[in-house]
Amino acid sequence: MALLADLPRNEDGIATALGILTQRFGARLETGQALREQHGHTTTWLRNQPPDAVIFAQSTEEVQEIMRICATHQVPVIPFGTGTSLEGHVNAPAGGICIDLSQMNSILAVHPEDMDVVIQPGVTRKALNTYLRDTGLFFPIDPGADASLGGMAATNASGTNAVRYGTMKDNVLALKAVLASGEVLKTAARARKTSAGYDLTRLMVGSEGTLGLITEITLRLQGIPEATSAATCSFGSVEAACNTVIATIQYGLPVARIELLDALTVQAVNAYSKLTLPETPLLLLEFHGSPRGVQEQADAFGEIAEEFGGHDFQATAREEDRNRLWQARHDAYWASLALRPGAKAISTDVCVPVSRLADCVTAAQEKAAEMGITAPVVGHVGDGNFHVLLLIDIEDSAEVARSETYIGWLNDLAISMDGTCTGEHGIGQGKAQYLVRELGDPAMTAMAAIKSALDPLNILNPGKTGLPSP
Repeated sequence: MALLADLPRNEDGIATALGILTQRFGARLETGQALREQHGHTTTWLRNQPPDAVIFAQSTEEVQEIMRICATHQVPVIPFGTGTSLEGHVNAPAGGICIDLSQMNSILAVHPEDMDVVIQPGVTRKALNTYLRDTGLFFPIDPGADASLGGMAATNASGTNAVRYGTMKDNVLALKAVLASGEVLKTAARARKTSAGYDLTRLMVGSEGTLGLITEITLRLQGIPEATSAATCSFGSVEAACNTVIATIQYGLPVARIELLDALTVQAVNAYSKLTLPETPLLLLEFHGSPRGVQEQADAFGEIAEEFGGHDFQATAREEDRNRLWQARHDAYWASLALRPGAKAISTDVCVPVSRLADCVTAAQEKAAEMGITAPVVGHVGDGNFHVLLLIDIEDSAEVARSETYIGWLNDLAISMDGTCTGEHGIGQGKAQYLVRELGDPAMTAMAAIKSALDPLNILNPGKTGLPSP
């Protein structure tokens, strides 16, 4: 299992703060071992570093109160949404207080005429879209898991719809965040654009809880498409599939989703979701628009795919068929575990310019085979982002070391292609060592200065994003 350093603990401060917070929050402050471990270790393979206590906050004012008490006694604060992050974002390497925001789950205001919504951070993606259904609007960012929108903002999540609708940073109009001082920062108004000062909204989006705790978000909404069509197309190789993606993007086809599943993933998905897809590399797509428009998009894609040897192209507008396909895609993580029963999955992601996608994915597969690692590949390839799921025996130290070597190699490969070590997972702890390689020392120094200015005591989610701890 990956080794993570524990940071120095402020034992006296933690004990004092716990006493004050216990009196204030009573049963909403919990110190049970199982709950603390759940809040320190979720879907990641990294070592569990649980907080000393978990508090279920219910308002911005309560978050402020907790923050002020913790600041006074120099106690770390770690925000928690639904725990679906993959890079150790919710670990507590210096101990401290985890603020669980799941009970702050109110939808505060919907403005259909402006196509935006104001929510609390504990609202989940599915809950929001269920609430919005009768308005004719929806929120398009879909990372697969039913994550909290506060967590999605904190990690700049994206997912299957990013090729058309962008990532969280493109869809958060404004937010409020509690700073380390306990003050509430308002980053912007609801206007669709602004030139007023620094872009504090985008500074907070993707900051992984290291600059402030998000307690209110204003999100951009989209109209529910008049028609939606899904399509599948199989290929003789991953390279051919990736080259089809490149051509599709260059052609300007407005696909809403375009996902890659390699042959191993298709095999796993067929078994898990009871599908009968050809067990070769596959592209799974979705088109949004008018009935005629989605048909034209599907036809155009079919012609492009045919040029690269695409076969078994099928499109469907039936909702139940579409939902079945996309549920299978979202279940690919769980399906892949059956490829090696008893193995632990390490999910890692990189993102490269679309023109380098075929080279990067092909090299990733060849390297995994060379190293003897079972590693199915899936990806949101319309924007050059793909995931490798390494299936390893977590008790075999040599295999763990080999997998870590592979992950380091893959991150360096993406960076060498003018890409990034993470397209959507974030840095957290798992990718901290690669950030300086990608951005360089001046960028790290600038980020450290911002962190120091907003969090001089380093109590907001310390040990994350690759920044040095004081």
